[in-house]
Amino acid sequence: MSAGGAPGGVPGAAEGTRVRGRVLSAWNSVRYGWSVRPKTHFSKVSPLHLLGRVYSPGAEEDLQRFRRDFGSRLWLTYRRGFPSLGGPPWSTDCGWGCTLRSAQMLLAQGLVLHLLGRDWTWPEAPLETEPVPGTRRPRDPPGWTRDPQDPPGWTRDPPGSTQDPPLCPRPPRDAERRHRTIVAWFSDHPRAPFGIHRLVELGQNAGKKAGDWYGPALAAHILRRAVETSPDPPGLALYVSQDCTVYKGDVAALARGGDPGGPPRAVIVLVPVRLGGDTLNPVYVDCLKELLKLKSCVGIIGGKPRHSLYFVGFQDDFLLYLDPHYCQPAVDTSRENFPLQSFHCGSPRKMPFGKMDPSCTIGFYSGPDPDAFCRDLERALAPRSACHPIFTLAEGPGPEPFAPALCPPRPGKRPKKPNAEDFVFL
Repeated sequence: MSAGGAPGGVPGAAEGTRVRGRVLSAWNSVRYGWSVRPKTHFSKVSPLHLLGRVYSPGAEEDLQRFRRDFGSRLWLTYRRGFPSLGGPPWSTDCGWGCTLRSAQMLLAQGLVLHLLGRDWTWPEAPLETEPVPGTRRPRDPPGWTRDPQDPPGWTRDPPGSTQDPPLCPRPPRDAERRHRTIVAWFSDHPRAPFGIHRLVELGQNAGKKAGDWYGPALAAHILRRAVETSPDPPGLALYVSQDCTVYKGDVAALARGGDPGGPPRAVIVLVPVRLGGDTLNPVYVDCLKELLKLKSCVGIIGGKPRHSLYFVGFQDDFLLYLDPHYCQPAVDTSRENFPLQSFHCGSPRKMPFGKMDPSCTIGFYSGPDPDAFCRDLERALAPRSACHPIFTLAEGPGPEPFAPALCPPRPGKRPKKPNAEDFVFL
């Protein structure tokens, strides 16, 4: 859905654009604020792969560990009621921001790995699918009923309460602080380094604005600029591959941070790819599975046509994902002990690989040892009888890096309409 304005010079055009923006915002808030999400059923015999971890769903204890792990991933969805994005007064990203939200989730997973580690889980992570609207779960205070619009895992504060009721032992103070810090970096506020306002601002150099279409390739370059210009994440860089090739020398240079004697940095590596024409070429499925098995994988900005999703794993021939298409109220993360429940989802979803749009961006986290990371990646990409490599690794630095997606449009030129090569999702 595009939010293009009326031609300049037409009386009342600006006001008409503003009214149209308000109408679309209101309609999308209603459309995505109500969601029927039936329980997803998983095979009890096939392993569940989740961002480099494998679980046996036939064992109840292992299944619980999977649920805890999935529920600890950051879930960043459509929001409403945040400060205006400018232009048409967009106070929600419903209907157009799903690719940016999927990109946020991938970056958030990289930050969780960087600051908390892969073993970290949130003690209060939701472990089951949503209850029937209006029913009370054991974790809800006595006499308190649930609102049908509450997100999965959400527990409302009782009247007069200022804090969430105790659910389980509190996490270590340092881990809790880092968890909240990461969430706040993605706040729906102009000052948040990775919030929707900052990402839209960076997209303006590509001729994009609030309400426009964004694709996974453009989202990768926007994330790179967001990390480069943010003073917050310590010891972290972001690399976007060129022409489906990851150049080891470039990753190593970013890890060194331009200072051969300085401490190494972690690097998030993003690889935009197109895996077929109008549909996913099935020869790439086995390679996708191998990449999702890697401990370094931080997920995929992908989806199905016109519908972006964040892929985090698979079981058999089904992808597991987090869905950003659920509109929730914006959360003021400047509040002390702001609620975290709406940033986590206890409802895994699955989708056949065959429905995956061929345009996507695959993400990885390289720790302080980029050589070890590259060796693991090479093993996953090694040609086998049933595995067709999706991209390649090359020695040395690549060509002079450039990001055409972020070049400012020429004066007087209107941005072209998106097409398949722009990796467009809605």
